[in-house]
Amino acid sequence: MNTTTAKDLTKEAPASPANRVGGYVILARLADKARAEFLGGNIGEYHTDCPLDHALLDWKGVPYDEVKKEIVGGADNQALVAYLDAHGQQKSREEVEAFSSFMDTVNPYADPEKKDWYAGEVSKLGLDPATTPMFKWLEADDKASH
Repeated sequence: MNTTTAKDLTKEAPASPANRVGGYVILARLADKARAEFLGGNIGEYHTDCPLDHALLDWKGVPYDEVKKEIVGGADNQALVAYLDAHGQQKSREEVEAFSSFMDTVNPYADPEKKDWYAGEVSKLGLDPATTPMFKWLEADDKASH
């Protein structure tokens, strides 16, 4: 496997969750955060093994600890794609595309349990919580932080 370097997430943001690697959203961001935490970068205020990471991993049926092991072992993003393709629930390219396209549109404001929290977070950036998908909020938050 190729080795990759860890980012300093206090100086630059992790990849956008919308960035697709092998068709998978979230994977590049998950990898950036894990490398920062476990391979000598600086994770700053970001979190690994979080609900966003689990949106992808739970959908695929792959435990975070197994993906972490791959990352710590030096897997680059393409190796992580190969790992996801080979482990957990088998998904067709069409299913991966459908999942990623769906995730691009997820808006926690539509969830009564998350509505107030999301409205508060999104409004801090001057965004409309009713029309701002989660990935757009995270991208705006990353930009505001760096």
